[in-house]
Amino acid sequence: MADIPTLGVEEEFLLVDPESGALVALNRVVADRAAELDVELQLELTSCQVETTTDVVDDIDELREHLVRLRRNVAHAAECAGARLLAVGLPPTLPHDFPVTDTPRYNDIGERYGMIAHEQGICGCHVHVAVPDRDTAIAVSNRLRPWLPFLLALTANSAIYRNADTGHASWRSVLWARWPSAGPPPHFDSADEFDAAVRMLCHSDVIRDDGMVYWDVRPSKNFPTVEVRVADVPATVAETVVFAALVRGCVMTALDDERRGAPVLPLAPYALKAAYWKAARNGIDGDGLDLENHGAAPMLGLLEGLVDHVRPALEVAGDHEFVRTGLARIAERGNGATRQRRAWRQRHNVDDVVAAAAAATLEAP
Repeated sequence: MADIPTLGVEEEFLLVDPESGALVALNRVVADRAAELDVELQLELTSCQVETTTDVVDDIDELREHLVRLRRNVAHAAECAGARLLAVGLPPTLPHDFPVTDTPRYNDIGERYGMIAHEQGICGCHVHVAVPDRDTAIAVSNRLRPWLPFLLALTANSAIYRNADTGHASWRSVLWARWPSAGPPPHFDSADEFDAAVRMLCHSDVIRDDGMVYWDVRPSKNFPTVEVRVADVPATVAETVVFAALVRGCVMTALDDERRGAPVLPLAPYALKAAYWKAARNGIDGDGLDLENHGAAPMLGLLEGLVDHVRPALEVAGDHEFVRTGLARIAERGNGATRQRRAWRQRHNVDDVVAAAAAATLEAP
């Protein structure tokens, strides 16, 4: 097993009215307030969203500190701007619209993609893990594909949308799949093949630019990393740290398998799509699809199996006990989707869901 790679995390959040829970188009105001606290926010496609970025870190304790600080400071900035910060994959309330952030690029995307862009409000979590080069990032991406549905189920946090139970733990992932370059990536034999595919998508006007390569795992455009983008933004910092540690363990395992020349699990597109659907539908509270044995199995058992599979990497990083106990805690308490439904079922009142999500966003890990 090679050296422990560094990692970093990006989290996207919604801004809502503190009283009604309705979306508020205040991302620029919140970003200005956050800058006063030395927090630089990224503006997302819709003006009801902001994104935080941690520093590059070596260990999960440092990552936790960054995430706690960022969430607290951005929540304070939102409060100063008259908004509330929510770590949810989609807005629980009924949105009137999703106003596009007023930049030339986002306005162009809004015009090109119509309701796909204007019904956005989608919040995810992206984990960057350092890799030696882009060809290695592609090789790692190929090996991560069978595990992506498990990671999606773990982080599912968008069960309640438009004042209703969607019937899915991650409705975000279903809506996100409408973009032409979203979802699980194809298998690529090299970075050159990946680049050729991206050029084709751009030259054919399927996507506006290479910043719209939204596949759930990809070589980062700006950093020497592989970027895993499959997750809903987790409800709590604790869940984000478990997810990030597990992703790094998966990447380290893939790197080791690549060095050893271990075979890549062949995946039929229909099987991977089916595994995604079961993960989005059931989250951690039902069955998933075991892509190796081609059968249904409890998702929590599949996640435990994944932790066992990447255990050598987790132990090298010093993360095994943390991930194992963190997964057990999530299984006991539920993830974001479980919590949303628990709040919803009390009175079928979306105010309860918003309140629970706001509390989880700032919950001490």
